[in-house]
Amino acid sequence: MVPPTGDGGSPAPIDRPILEFHQTRLRATQQVEQATITDASGHLELHIVLDLAYYPASVDDAQLTIRWYTNDDFKIHYREVHPDHTWGCRWDRHPNPHNNRDHFHPPPAAPTPGDDASWPTDHRDVLTLVLDEIEDRIATLWGE
Repeated sequence: MVPPTGDGGSPAPIDRPILEFHQTRLRATQQVEQATITDASGHLELHIVLDLAYYPASVDDAQLTIRWYTNDDFKIHYREVHPDHTWGCRWDRHPNPHNNRDHFHPPPAAPTPGDDASWPTDHRDVLTLVLDEIEDRIATLWGE
């Protein structure tokens, strides 16, 4: 087993062309306010600010960050900010000591260890799965 990098991610480099592909796709949707490739956190990632018009007023902020590696490992983190708490989850594929390579850190706090899972092999299918789950989450928020 290849050890994880210091950030708990993949030992492979970031796949910038895949981040650029998703940046272009997400910028074309009305649900996304902003999609920027950044290294502000010390790691190259796609940072997405979701449009709050799709959320109830109880949500102050909603964001998604994507790191995709050249070996198809990834970390995708969804986070909502509410006045009195945050709510988040994470879809991961990377070597680690706490779960299988494919795993999910469930809401509301995305704890480690997470739950073992199985994700599609194609990056487009993974993003579709994540966006579908975020859409389900938004529907749940409106139903509360």
